[in-house]
Amino acid sequence: MDLLLILTYTAICVAVFKAFKIPLNKWTVPTAVLGGIVLIGSLVFLMNYNHPFSEMTRRYFVTVPMVPDVSGRVIEVAAQPNQPLTAGDLIFRIDPQPFQQKVTSLEARVDAALKDLNRARDLVARKLGRQIDLDQAEEDYIDLSAQLDSARFDLANTEYRAPTDGYVTQLVIRPGVRAVSLPLRPVGVFVPAESQYVVGWFRQNSIQRLIEGADAEVLFDGIPGVVFSAVVESVLPAMGQGQTMADGRMLDQSTALVPGRVAVRLRITDSRIDQYQLPGGAYGQSAIYTDHFTHVAVMRKILLRMASWMNYLFPFH
Repeated sequence: MDLLLILTYTAICVAVFKAFKIPLNKWTVPTAVLGGIVLIGSLVFLMNYNHPFSEMTRRYFVTVPMVPDVSGRVIEVAAQPNQPLTAGDLIFRIDPQPFQQKVTSLEARVDAALKDLNRARDLVARKLGRQIDLDQAEEDYIDLSAQLDSARFDLANTEYRAPTDGYVTQLVIRPGVRAVSLPLRPVGVFVPAESQYVVGWFRQNSIQRLIEGADAEVLFDGIPGVVFSAVVESVLPAMGQGQTMADGRMLDQSTALVPGRVAVRLRITDSRIDQYQLPGGAYGQSAIYTDHFTHVAVMRKILLRMASWMNYLFPFH
């Protein structure tokens, strides 16, 4: 961004020297250079502090790791990658036979336990049986009923369904693959159909000017020549570089090597964004405009648009 400002000033100087036929000598050239240093330096200082800019901006989205509640062999994959799904739609099915057999076995045992319980109650009621036997029969029936409920739950979970509206991406499982109920072994990635959000990563020098509700603008590398209006939705109150966890290690100087940047969540208010194909994870740049030195914001807006035009030139990336 600063390079664009220097190039613009250089172009203006060349035009002025040629238009007014100013000679190049030891007075005019140093004057132009010194004037550029003072002018550009002042603009850059006022602009960077009061109207922060981030060359690191990205569109983020939430994903849900697809981990089945039961383990087994996949016998059917019903969903298609990157196709819209409604909450409850079947994505894949695990072989239900082992789980059905367990349910059938427990149903028979529960029926037998219920008969024993009724018999024990009848005997106690006629004072021909012991209370301890009735208590044991009730306990057996409750325990088996709980096991049956658990088995039925596992049987129902052999069908993995969409948790919400959305779509599945990177769906590489096929019939015959063994799906495992382990958090570290997801079988795919589900993307909920919810609004994506934009985060700009700003240098800490401008923390005092990162104000919630301030106007902002965003450009994306994939949409050259277009700048979208936005607003600062929130400023994250913490940075990952400063976090500590209870892992048995003490702090050392290595945690201070990377200063880190402040994450600012931006909400795009420009309806034109819906007209473009913009995938989740798209990269771009952003700027925030405050009420301080508002006249300098014009220069930031011009430079941001020049940066957007440069996205037509692939060699710059």
